[in-house]
Formats: sequence, structure tokens, C-alpha cells
Amino acid sequence: MASGSPSLLEEELSCPVCSEIFRDPVVLSCSHSFCKACLQQYWDQKGSLECPVCRRRSSKEHPPISLSLRNICEMFLKEKSQRAKAGSEVLCSLHSEKLKLFCLEEQIPICVICQTSKKHENHKVRPVQEAAEEYKEKLRTALAPLQEKLEAFNAVKLICDQTAEHIKSQAQHTERQIKMEFENLQLFLKEEEAARITALREEEEQKRCMMKEKIEKMTEEIASFSEQIRALEQELGAEDISFCTLGDPEKVSGALIDVAKHLGNLKYRVWEKMLGTVQYTPVTLDPNTAHPELSLSEDLTSVRRSDERQQVPDHPERFDTGWCVLGSEGFSSGRHCWDVELGDGVWAVGVVKDSFSRKGGVNLSPAAGVWSIGLCDGKYRALTSPLTRLTVQRDLQRVRVQLDWDRGEVSFSDPSDNTPLYTFKHSFTERLFPFFVGIVRICPLKVSVSVK
Repeated sequence: MASGSPSLLEEELSCPVCSEIFRDPVVLSCSHSFCKACLQQYWDQKGSLECPVCRRRSSKEHPPISLSLRNICEMFLKEKSQRAKAGSEVLCSLHSEKLKLFCLEEQIPICVICQTSKKHENHKVRPVQEAAEEYKEKLRTALAPLQEKLEAFNAVKLICDQTAEHIKSQAQHTERQIKMEFENLQLFLKEEEAARITALREEEEQKRCMMKEKIEKMTEEIASFSEQIRALEQELGAEDISFCTLGDPEKVSGALIDVAKHLGNLKYRVWEKMLGTVQYTPVTLDPNTAHPELSLSEDLTSVRRSDERQQVPDHPERFDTGWCVLGSEGFSSGRHCWDVELGDGVWAVGVVKDSFSRKGGVNLSPAAGVWSIGLCDGKYRALTSPLTRLTVQRDLQRVRVQLDWDRGEVSFSDPSDNTPLYTFKHSFTERLFPFFVGIVRICPLKVSVSVK
């Protein structure tokens, strides 16, 4: 053990927590070393497994003791103790010689006489300083892959932390939207309730007034008849009696409240009227797939460029290049159709297979699992390989996408006059999702009710 600079070596072998020579030293994945007891006490106080130096979280709750470092520390303490007894000399307890060597077999410091003894016969030895550097290098080499793995775990943890925050934000935003939609429905029902009660009250008032007029008229007629009866009774004693003809009272009809009009099929008629306030789109967009520079409408039916790149978790399902977004529902059978209103600039619409990679460069070709048409370089094209020029009579405002999964067809047409644009044929083997690039809007369908 070199004794020329003990203070520097002592600093290297000191625990950062207690500033004493390591006792049962443990090495964290971040390469920092501590006394086992000091580290445990620090963790107990902090309540987490973070490194006292760099604050990185330890991947192990019980890090292993480094036997090599412990032996070097014990050797240093022993040497220091001997120096205290023998001045500047570090002596072997058996031979009173300097401990200049380190036995690799026994993992202890020895003197030159120990090396020639029977106990250390044929043992490999190294100078103490060389052995110390060798073991430090081994520790550094062993820590390198652990450090890389730690960085990978930290990167994944960061994504998990971002995802947790995004989940909270998504839940809060979605809850607000749900409440708003139900408040609108409740407002509609309250207004409809008020309108129907108002109609009932108006009918009640109208028929009450009618009955009041009828009662007043009947009262007058009854009074008239009573007067005539009294007059006739007086004339009974006279010789000449003239009889008057009395008309029958007017029958009362249509005076009751038309209950059937107000209550008949009430729920159905309210629901039928409600259809005029709602809309249905055959496809809604999935915000979890949208490129960070895209912003979706609250009802998830349209997409536009965002003013700034949104801070969203970079999950495998999200596109990181190209202004791409998918529909929220995939299809693995049957026939499906949706109309897309096209915005300004470059666009593409079609379908994409579920396993399509959404990271890196986006290859929009059937070979990559995308069947679409679009506007690129100012021309309408089917995105085949090579591209196929489309013949159109006028600029497209909308495009109709029709998927027949079972027959293996994806066709495109102009819904304004049903002009065919292009048809792909392919034997599909996996689920397909609606696919959109650029600024687009899914057109709602007209909702109708038929009673059978």
C-alpha cells in the first residue's frame, strides 16, 4: 500500500455520508459507494431509494456488499493503525515488514516475506496500488452495463410519468366533455318539457275560458227559462193559454283536455325530435394516434394543425412523422363507408393495417399496408408504387371511402355525383383502420327513424 499520499487515498475510500472509511461498502448502479448502515439510515429518513449524491433511484433495495472494496478498506485501516504505532512505517503483523503486496487468492495485503511463505506459495500477488486500481477498473466495467440499463429504465419511467399526467389530463377533459354533452341533453329535455307543459296550460286556459262562456250562456238561458215557467204558471188560471216552444240545450263536446295528444308516445316523439339536435358520424378520430402537431375537435370528427407541438406521451400507437391520425374503430369484416371533407394543402385518406409502423418515415403504399388516395404536388393521385394519376373533372371537395373487407376492396369516389376515382384490390388478413393525413373532417350522416 502506497503511503506517499494517504490523505488522497483516504478521501477515495471515505463514505460520502459519514466521511469515514467504508464499513461494509455497497456500490449503487450509479457507481457511488456508501457504508451499508449509512445508506440504509439515509433511505429510512428520505423514504425513497435514491442515491445521496446524484439522487438517482436505486434499482435494488438491498445492494450487494463489494468484498474487494471492503478488503481494501480493511487493509487501509490496518495499515493506518500500524502507521500510528510505527510512525510512517506500515508493517506486517507477522514479519514487521511493509505491506507492499496484495494476495489475489486470499484477498489480503501481505509483505514480501509473506509472499515466500508456505501459506502464500504459488499465490498470485500484485503491488497494493496496482491491485486497488485493478479492482476499481473491474467495478467500473461491471457498472457500465448497469448504468446503461439504469438509463433505459429512467427513460421508460419518464415516459410512464408523462403518461400518468396525460391520463389524468385526458380523464379530466373527457369528464368535462361528457358533463357538457349531458347538460345539453338535459337542457333540451327541460326546454321540451317546458314547451309541452306550456302547450298543456294554453289548452287548459282555452278550454276553461270556453267552458266559462258556455256556463255563462247556460246560466242566462236557465234564468230565461225560469222566468217563462213562472209566467206560464200564472197563466194557468186564464182561459186563453199560449204555449211557447223551448229549444234543447246545446250539448257539450270537445271541452276536455286532449290527454292523448300530450301523453301519446311522449318518449318516442321527444326522442324523434331530439334526433334533430344530434349528429352521427360513421368514423371518429383516435387522439392517441394523432401526430403531436395535430389538434382534434372536441367531438373527434375533424383535425387541424396545432399552433404548437403538443406535449403528449410518445407511445407506439402515435405517429411521430407526417400529419397522420387514425379512426378510433378498426374493421376486420363487413362493408363500411364514410365521407371526408377535404381541407387546404396536402391530404390523404384511406385505410391502414393494424400492424403498420407509426414511427419514422411513413411509407404510404399498399406494400407497407396503406391503401389511400391523396393530393400531392398539386395533383390527385392513388398512392400506389409508383403513384397513379387520378382523372377528375373538378377539384375534389369531399371523398367517399368504401371498404368491403370480405371482398378485399377499398374504393374511392366523389360523393357529389358518385364519380368513381380509384379502387384497390387486396386479400386483407388483419384489422384495418380509417387513415387520414392533413386537415380533414368526417362528414355526419343524416339520421332518420322508421317504425315497423
